[in-house]
Amino acid sequence: MRKKNITYWKSNLRILGSLMSIWFLASFGFGIIWSDTLDKIQIGGFKLGFWFAQQGSIYVFVIIIFVYVFLLNRLDKKHFLDSSKEE
Repeated sequence: MRKKNITYWKSNLRILGSLMSIWFLASFGFGIIWSDTLDKIQIGGFKLGFWFAQQGSIYVFVIIIFVYVFLLNRLDKKHFLDSSKEE
């Protein structure tokens, strides 16, 4: 495998790992682990821990999908724009 492909996949896995860590923090951390602490904060009449457990982690997941698409498009352009000129 070419060095450029190895660099691409390392970057891709780094992005994926970072985004999955954020999702884990939002869903498991805020929705379960720190839920009691976050419940002391209320937004719109709902406790924040409850909101993250019910809806917040879903919103974070949808945002992560858009961020992943944006970052991967940028990564593709960086790594494969020049490869079409080389071949």
